[in-house]
Amino acid sequence: MKVLLLAAATLTASIGIAQAQDLAAGEQSFRKCMACHRIGPEARNLVGPVLNGLDGRKSGTVEGFNYSEANKKAEIVWSEATFRDYIRDPMAKVPGTKMAFPGVKDETEIGNLWAYMKQFKTDGSK
Repeated sequence: MKVLLLAAATLTASIGIAQAQDLAAGEQSFRKCMACHRIGPEARNLVGPVLNGLDGRKSGTVEGFNYSEANKKAEIVWSEATFRDYIRDPMAKVPGTKMAFPGVKDETEIGNLWAYMKQFKTDGSK
């Protein structure tokens, strides 16, 4: 029994390490987003809103960005869980969104992308 518990604990720890988020990979993945979005101290709204301070922000609330009615009414509060759900297929999650993006399907990539974006505060600093 002890051997089984030790093996389970070791497996759980190794899975956690294997799934650790990689900021460099997240930064690389964010390049897909840069056609429409910016992040960081010099970020400004483009086709999509600035993504600074995303964690905990309500959808459709970046000042100066012209959101679709669908995004304004989506009632999403961004967290890792809501981001994971949304980024897989934005148009399915928020029908009527202007975000014409096919989504990110790879769970590791999504985790890395979220970790990269989450580090930016509302003012764009880390």
